[in-house]
Amino acid sequence: MTQKYAQIIISISVKSLERIFTYGVPEVLRPNLRIGSVVEIPFGAGNRIIRGYILGFCEEIDFDPEKVKYIIKEYEEVGIESELLDLAVFMKNRYVSTMQAALGALLPSRPNVRKKEEKWVRSLIDQDQLMDMIRTLKGKKTYEPRVRALEVLLVKPHVSLKEIMEEADVTRGIITTMVKHRILELEENIRIRMPYDLEAYETSINLSPNKEQDKALTSIINSIQEKENKVYLLHGITGSGKTEVYMQAIEQVLAMGQSAIVMIPEIALTPLMVKRFVERFGEVVGVMHSRLSEGERFDQWRLAKEGRLKIMIGPRSAIFAPFEKIGLIILDEEHETSYKSEMPPKYHAREVAIYRARYHMCPVILGSATPLVESYYKAITEKYTLVELEQKAEALSPLRVETVDMRKELEEGNTSILSCDLYKAIKSTLEKKEQIILFLNRRGHSNFVSCRLCGYVLKCNHCDVAYNYHKYNHRLQCHYCNESIPMVQICPSCGSKHVKAFGIGTQKVEAYIKEIFPKAKALRMDYDTTTGKDGHKRVLDAFEAKEADILIGTQMVAKGHHFKNVTLVGVMAADMSLYVNDFRASEKTFQLVTQVTGRSGRGDKAGRAIIQTYTPDHYSIVSAKNQDYKHFYSNEIQYRKLMGYAPFKEMMSVLIISTDEKYLIQLCHRIKERLSSYEDNKAVEILGPSPATLSKIRNNFRWVIYIKADSYKALTALANHLYNINEQEDHKHISHMQIDLNPMMSY
Repeated sequence: MTQKYAQIIISISVKSLERIFTYGVPEVLRPNLRIGSVVEIPFGAGNRIIRGYILGFCEEIDFDPEKVKYIIKEYEEVGIESELLDLAVFMKNRYVSTMQAALGALLPSRPNVRKKEEKWVRSLIDQDQLMDMIRTLKGKKTYEPRVRALEVLLVKPHVSLKEIMEEADVTRGIITTMVKHRILELEENIRIRMPYDLEAYETSINLSPNKEQDKALTSIINSIQEKENKVYLLHGITGSGKTEVYMQAIEQVLAMGQSAIVMIPEIALTPLMVKRFVERFGEVVGVMHSRLSEGERFDQWRLAKEGRLKIMIGPRSAIFAPFEKIGLIILDEEHETSYKSEMPPKYHAREVAIYRARYHMCPVILGSATPLVESYYKAITEKYTLVELEQKAEALSPLRVETVDMRKELEEGNTSILSCDLYKAIKSTLEKKEQIILFLNRRGHSNFVSCRLCGYVLKCNHCDVAYNYHKYNHRLQCHYCNESIPMVQICPSCGSKHVKAFGIGTQKVEAYIKEIFPKAKALRMDYDTTTGKDGHKRVLDAFEAKEADILIGTQMVAKGHHFKNVTLVGVMAADMSLYVNDFRASEKTFQLVTQVTGRSGRGDKAGRAIIQTYTPDHYSIVSAKNQDYKHFYSNEIQYRKLMGYAPFKEMMSVLIISTDEKYLIQLCHRIKERLSSYEDNKAVEILGPSPATLSKIRNNFRWVIYIKADSYKALTALANHLYNINEQEDHKHISHMQIDLNPMMSY
C-alpha cells in the first residue's frame, strides 16, 4: 500500500482525544515509516508540535486534502513493534485507560534523546614509525606537545580525543595539526551511556544447586526448552537461593539465543542485583529505572532493541524492554505493591508479564518468601505451578527470632524506644564487631507536632495530614506536597509555648542511637538520605564495607540485601502498619517483618532478630516470628473469604478529586446513584462514597467509592460507564477521576 496518509493516535492522554487523526506522509519519509513508528506532528489550531504513534496507513481520505497536515519527522531510534502494540491494546482494555497512556508506557525514554557522539583518535602510522618520529622530535621545544601525544599513541593507538588531550596535556589545535599531516585521524564513535562500570565487577561462576534448587531448575529449564507458557510461584524462605535459581535458568535462556527480563520491586535493590548479574553474565546485562539520566535510559532501550543486551533488570517498567525473543520473565519479591503503577494505565507488572510471556511462549517466575495471598491461592488451586524452597542455600545456623511485648516494658518503667532486650543485644553485637540493622517504616524525626496544653496538631496548609518534624534542619515538612516551614515555637491555637514533637521516625532513632552508643557508627537509609542517582548504592556500599556498625532504615533495608556481618535485626515498631485503613494491613505487616528479620544471619555467624510490638499475639506477628508463611496464609485466607476480598472478589476504587469540597460531595453521591441504576450492576457491591484516607492533598479534596464484583469483566464494564458519566458532568470544579482496578493500596 502507498503510504500516502498515516492514521495516528496522538500522545495527549485525554479521553476526548481518544481517536485516530489522519496526517499526510511526506514523500521523503514514505520508505521508512511503518505501523508503530513514532513521529513528530503539528496538532491543534496553534500547530503545537507533539508526538504521535502510527497505527495504520490509507490511500484515500474523506475530507478536503487541502486541510491535511503533514508529519514533520520520524524518531528513527524508537518505534513500537507489533507485539508491543498488541500489548498496548491489552493494557488499554484491561485497565480501562486511554490508548495514548498505554502507548506512552511502552517508551521509557523520550524519543528525541540524541545518541552521544564522541571523537576518537587513531594512529595512521605503525609503531616503528611512531618511535622514529618521537626520537626525531624529542628535545625540540616546539614539538614537545606533539611528542607527548605520540607517546600516548604508542601505548594506545586508538584512544578518545578527550583522553589523549588530558593524558598528553595538549590542546585540540595540536591534534588538528597532526591530522593535517596524516599522522593520525579523527573518527566519530557513538558512546554508550552505561549505568554501571563493567570493570568494577569481578567474574563469578555458577554455584552447585542443592536438591531443592536442582528440582526447581529441572522443572523451569524444561519449560524454557519446551516453550511452555507456565507461571511458577517460587516460594522460598529468605536465604534459600532464589536468585541463584534465576541465574541458572537464565543461562539456559541465553544458550538458546533468547533474552530475559528480571524485575525488582524498587530502585534500592538495583545495585545488588546488577552486581550479581554483571559478575555472572557481563556486558549483556542492562538496567532500567527512573534514576537513570534520559540518555542512559535511551541507550539501554536502544541496545535492548538491537539485541546487544540480553538481560534487562529494573523495577516494573523493565517489563517493556523491547526484546524480540523473550525466554523467561522474572518478578523477584512478587508480593511488593510497587509492581502496581500509580499512574494511568494503572497496570500490574505481573499481569503484563504473563501476557507478554503468552506471546513469546515462555515461563514466568514469581519469586518471594512471602507471596501475595492471591498468588499462593492460585498456586494451590493449580492455576500457577508451585515450587518451594524450604531450606537455606548454605548450611547456616538457624535464625533466632524473638518478640518483645512493649506493654510490659511500659509497665516496668521503660519508656525508651528500645526494649531492654534490644538494648542489650545491640550492645553485645557491637562488642563482637558485628553489624546491626534497625528497621522502622517511617522517615523523619517525629510523626507530628502538637501543643501539650490544648492538643492542637500542626497540619499542612495544603493537605489533611500532620507535619513531620525533621530535626536535622529543625523544620516541619509535609511528606505529600513537600511544603516545609520552620519548627513552630508558639501554639497557633492557644499561644502557649508547650509545643512538642511526638512519635518516632528514622531520624529520631538515629539521634537516639548516637546518644546511647556514642562510639558506634550509624548510617540512615530512607528517602531523605538516598536522593540522587547513586543514593542507594552509596549507603549500601558504605555499610557493606563496614564503615558503619548500624544501618537504620525504612522498608528500603527490609529485603534483598545480603550483608554477611549482620547478626542482629531490630524491628522497632511492628504494629505501625498493622492497623492502617487497608484490608491488606496484616499481609503487609507479615511481609515486612518476615523480610527484614531475614536480613540477619546470612553469613557464617548465627543470626538474631527482635520484634518490638504491642500485639505479640496477632497472627501476622506470630507467623513472622516463626517465619511460617502457611500459618499466616491459613488465617488470612479465612478473613478474606469472610469479608469478600481478593482472591474471592474483584475490586475497583474510584477516586474523585476536586478543589471544591461541597461540589465534590454532591458529585460523588450523584455518581453512586447513577451507578446503582446501571443495568449491569446487579453483580456488584458499591461501598461509599466517603472521604479518602488522605482527604486533602495540595488543596485538592479527595473522596472515594469502592466497588466489589465477582468478575473482572463486570468491573471493566462499570469503569467504562463511569467515564461516560464523568464526561456528562459539569467539569468546572473537577480536577479528575482516577479509576484503579484491583488496587494494591487504599485511597
